[in-house]
Amino acid sequence: MTVSTKVGGSVVRNRMKRWVREYLRRHLTDLPEGDLVLVARTSAAQADHAKIDQDLARLFGRLKVPR
Repeated sequence: MTVSTKVGGSVVRNRMKRWVREYLRRHLTDLPEGDLVLVARTSAAQADHAKIDQDLARLFGRLKVPR
């Protein structure tokens, strides 16, 4: 997971990482196995926790599970 300095200072970047890690922890069984690369956009700094969860749910809902 990458959160660049363009997103904000260290407090903002670490908050984003904590929120994404928490989402992944809660939904780990719903996600396909494999590696994921997440890059936070600068607009994520203004989003609240609920919006981040909603966006991640939409994003991971679009993943195709290999058969």
